[in-house]
Amino acid sequence: MGVARGRDCVESLRAGNYIGMGRAAPEIDFEYLSACAPGLAGDLAFRLFCVPRFSEYRTSDHDVLVRRARRHLDGAKFQRVMTHVGEVATYELLPDGGKVRGSILVVHGWTSEASFMMALAEPLRRSGFRVLLADCPAHGRSRGEQTNLVACAQAMVEVVGLMGPFDAIVAHSMGSLAAVMAGAGEAPLPNEVNFKRYCLIAPPNRFAEVTGRFSNRLGVSPAARRQFERQLERIAHMPMSRFRSDRFLRIAMRPTLVIHDRDDHEVPFHNAQEMVAAHGQVKLVAFEGLGHRKVLYAPPVVRAVVAFMREM
Repeated sequence: MGVARGRDCVESLRAGNYIGMGRAAPEIDFEYLSACAPGLAGDLAFRLFCVPRFSEYRTSDHDVLVRRARRHLDGAKFQRVMTHVGEVATYELLPDGGKVRGSILVVHGWTSEASFMMALAEPLRRSGFRVLLADCPAHGRSRGEQTNLVACAQAMVEVVGLMGPFDAIVAHSMGSLAAVMAGAGEAPLPNEVNFKRYCLIAPPNRFAEVTGRFSNRLGVSPAARRQFERQLERIAHMPMSRFRSDRFLRIAMRPTLVIHDRDDHEVPFHNAQEMVAAHGQVKLVAFEGLGHRKVLYAPPVVRAVVAFMREM
């Protein structure tokens, strides 16, 4: 598949013949396309952004890791839940002995899935909690190829309405931003989710920083990036400047534990620092040497999460 260059290719893209929008990521020269058709470049950037499997953060051995991780869900009760943004796969874990001290929703990050959160979910179950893990739309065993952050938040709201209530939520990475959006409940969401506690692991704060890094990697121009972000603003019913975790947390005003590694190169540590400044109920626990993904499996992190939830 060649690089998308030249007037004929641009006209083909304008006509809707989007190169590579099948199973493989499209090879488009976004610098060239931004110069001659910035609106089209922004539209294509948006389309790419909404397809999790195209993310460069998904490793080459992703499918192998998924097969291994899903074995840990063998004992969970599997159920598909129909929402307005598609069918969502859920996995329910119940504590031994029948006594439940509370219910916790566990949500993964972008390109990931529920099985990768089991290192946290199983200790919570052993501590007496009912735990529900969910694959976000277009992730894991949920249906679909494309999704966006608002749709992920919408799915959370509906899953809670159908399978809740839930006392708390544990979320990783972009799942954290969707979680606090669901807790705030602003339009276009139908209502807020009244979580009593949030545990956010490696959370991004400003969505514009996420889209900025994505745009820089593609090489789109400022005009194309603006077109790309306008699409997201239309879906979210808010400008990018208001799409911030710290703002959503100020709306919810609930005890929040933020766990972040100082060596996280995917979501830099300053995101956590900004969120701690949001309001007095946000506590930061910092680690070093774990990065963005190993933080999910480190025993000190697991202990911090369980201890925070046992305080309810």
